[in-house]
Amino acid sequence: MSDPSPRVPPRPASAVTGDGIPAPGVIGVGLAAVLTFALAQGSWQWFATFIGVTLLAVMFAFQRRAEWTPGIRSAYMRGLVAYALVVGLCVAIALAPLLQRQAWLFPMPGTRGDCELLGRYQALQAEAALGNLAGSDDAALAFAQEDQARTAVADCLAATTTLWLPLYGVGAAVLVGTGAWFRDRTRARSRGRS
Repeated sequence: MSDPSPRVPPRPASAVTGDGIPAPGVIGVGLAAVLTFALAQGSWQWFATFIGVTLLAVMFAFQRRAEWTPGIRSAYMRGLVAYALVVGLCVAIALAPLLQRQAWLFPMPGTRGDCELLGRYQALQAEAALGNLAGSDDAALAFAQEDQARTAVADCLAATTTLWLPLYGVGAAVLVGTGAWFRDRTRARSRGRS
């Protein structure tokens, strides 16, 4: 005999669970973003932008937040905070190479000039390291000096950019969280009226 009880379809894995735990999408993307930060060494490369944009696409495609409920300790608010912080982290990763390279976006007063001085110092060190060999091949010496200077400047700017990235990430998180909260609240109220 067949069982006459109705079958309840399972909830999708990307939805927030009933006990207020954020969906696996937020947790997975957050972990990927943290690993990107932890494994990044030296200058921020453009691949970081690709990683950040990819993680943002995954977040927006698969993440669903809980139904809006008032209260700062609600499951909705916990999920929203996790969502906003992970989006902010992804935005910071995506912006890092641009922040490092563009003075108009991230001026870093004084730091850019100090990094240029460090680059000039590294060029002098490259010449000193070659000693008497420096006069035998001027083109090779110029290349070695330019390479050492470029690497020193990029590393200096990358270190300063990394120090300021949390500020950009938190700023993006606040904007995303506030926008999502207002949108979710408006949707919940419009559904309540109909």
